[in-house]
Amino acid sequence: MRLGLNCGYWGVGTDSDNLALVQEAERLGYSVAWVAEAYGADAVTVLTWCAAHTNRIDIGSAILQIPGRTPAMTAMTAATLDSLSGGRFRLGLGVSGPQVSEGWHGVRFAKPLARTREYVDIVKLALSRRRVRYDGETYRLPLPDGPGKALHLAVHPVRPHIPLYLASVGPRNLELTGEIADGWLAVFFSPDYAEELLGRLRAGRDRAGKSLDDFDVVPTVPIVVGDDPADCAEPVRNYAALYVGGMGSREHNFYNALAVRMGFAEQAEDVQRRYLAKDYTGAAAAVPAQFVDGTSLLGPPGRIAERMARFAKAGVTTLSVSPFGRTLDEKLRSLTVALQALEDSGAAG
Repeated sequence: MRLGLNCGYWGVGTDSDNLALVQEAERLGYSVAWVAEAYGADAVTVLTWCAAHTNRIDIGSAILQIPGRTPAMTAMTAATLDSLSGGRFRLGLGVSGPQVSEGWHGVRFAKPLARTREYVDIVKLALSRRRVRYDGETYRLPLPDGPGKALHLAVHPVRPHIPLYLASVGPRNLELTGEIADGWLAVFFSPDYAEELLGRLRAGRDRAGKSLDDFDVVPTVPIVVGDDPADCAEPVRNYAALYVGGMGSREHNFYNALAVRMGFAEQAEDVQRRYLAKDYTGAAAAVPAQFVDGTSLLGPPGRIAERMARFAKAGVTTLSVSPFGRTLDEKLRSLTVALQALEDSGAAG
């Protein structure tokens, strides 16, 4: 198992801290630093900035939003970032959710699986530098009733293959991820529930005639170092409440549905009810301790090492830590603790 760093969303007042974390992760030998986007700072600009200030660590999008860019533009962007970084870019994609897709980008959140499959098809086709001709349900290139012509990518990516990851939560999305992607960007991944999730990925790999042996399983895992795991869980509760309670509507919240499938149906409903009523403190308090602890690295270094061993045994290949310290020094220390814990766990690879 390797280590990665997830910087989350940029532009929330911690930009200089995030760059310092990326540079420290590179110094420590982390394999990749991921950057997200929602409806604030875009990931591409930030990844370019990170690439310019580093030399070895991979940079990855977690994620680029599918409704925010045409597949051809994403292929152009991936090729450019890979070139500028010297072959260090990993392309993570996701459909986002109906609120962002329709409210921010003006793109209907219809048939997300079919859209994702076609989108990935076109990205791969464009990155192969073949002429892009595609006749799909969502995308048709060139348009059949106009002057457009089939074009090929005019620049050469550094590598013949740029690793492609999908962020997926639901069972059918997981199977699609296993079928068409090189890796999975996971959230709220618990070793206790891993077999159900990996079983879906494996089904998709089987359908494509592949195995999980060369597939990258990459959960983002909060890390808080301290003496008392219960105290360490407190800053993570707000993050969990945002996703389980407020990341979507009452009818469409993929993370809430995941918590339900993990066995927290009553608690997930309570968290969502409180969060949508703007009782954010109550929502955070209602997040089950077992859910937070099972999907995080909390406590002293020895306990974190034990947890890392469980993640590795569950099938994780790249563990992307997300430091939740109060200060930059605490976050930087957590990167060092995570590295030592990985070595102590015997799971480093």
